Amino acid sequence: MDVAEVQDIVIVGGGICGLATALALHRKGIRSIVLERSETLRVTGAAIGIQSNGWRALDQLGVASKLRQTAIPIQRNLEARCLKRSTLLETLANDLPVGTIRFGSHIVSVQTDPITSQPILHLHDGSVVRAKVVIGCDGVNSVIVNYLGLKLPKQSPITNVRAFTNYPDGHGLEPEFVTIRKGNLLLGRIPIDDKLVYWFIARRETPQDLTISKDAQKIRCSTLESVKGFPREMVEMIEKCDVDSLTLNGTRYRAPWELLNPTFRKGTVTVAGDAMHVMGPFLGQGGSIALEDAVVLARCLAQGQRTSGINSTTSIESAIDEYVRQRRTRLVQISTKTYTLGSLLETSSMFVKLVCIVVMIVFYRDRLGHTRYDCGRL
Repeated sequence: MDVAEVQDIVIVGGGICGLATALALHRKGIRSIVLERSETLRVTGAAIGIQSNGWRALDQLGVASKLRQTAIPIQRNLEARCLKRSTLLETLANDLPVGTIRFGSHIVSVQTDPITSQPILHLHDGSVVRAKVVIGCDGVNSVIVNYLGLKLPKQSPITNVRAFTNYPDGHGLEPEFVTIRKGNLLLGRIPIDDKLVYWFIARRETPQDLTISKDAQKIRCSTLESVKGFPREMVEMIEKCDVDSLTLNGTRYRAPWELLNPTFRKGTVTVAGDAMHVMGPFLGQGGSIALEDAVVLARCLAQGQRTSGINSTTSIESAIDEYVRQRRTRLVQISTKTYTLGSLLETSSMFVKLVCIVVMIVFYRDRLGHTRYDCGRL
């Protein structure tokens, strides 16, 4: 075996959650490294809506003021803006110390050291990293999830299409999040600035989706076919979209009850973001929840470090357990709401639709209640 590199905290995955977690730790004076398998920052999904709970987390990370300058506020009582994913990732990355992110670092397996019980990461290039703490922020196909022994997320019958549409002379749209639901199809539109609009469609998967998923022109044609009968301005928005930004992806999710029992910790290894609680896009909360995770996890680890130091395995495990405890109720609540909304799109049963509507009325009467959440100070 090659001589292993030793690190205190290793974050696997350089997406939104991974970079936010590294930045949160940096703000607390704790060094970490981010191992990202891609050669550059991964930008998938075009844009991401950040609601008020996410902006509270970004304020704690110290980057909210920069990001507010890049997107117009959406009209509502609570703050919401739609950010280009590339802008969010670059802003998080630029505030990290040089050398924090290591691109081209593909983790292939994780083992436990039989003597120290610390995790050992094996990379695709044959190198080895021993870490005191490992945080898996590597998404739905997480290597760390496999190490923890968690069930893989389920595949939903819902497919998502996302893209930008640019209006060189200005779109003239109101700064608001507009959604239209027809049958099992949901169309959403959000302006990013005066000229750029982000839109998405969530619909039931079709047999041809697999064959067209890599061909942007075919994705656009299929999407236009699915929105026949929609308002003309919506159809034109899809017709004029930036084809290079078009993506078609399936949906993965963890059911709410699957978040109740797992410990989400094995020794000093844990997960955050989609690796922990991937959910459908129906509330637009994936990014905001990941930012909350980053703040809470860094806070708990910093408190543990102050108590016993980063070299204390017991202190680290207690800190991770506290992080999981603080997040579990929040995750179950938000996942239940997302799962219920997703079921309305997935099912053709009128009985199931009725049950979902009753659940929304009884438990989620405050439509924006989930955005009022405050993850607390870093």
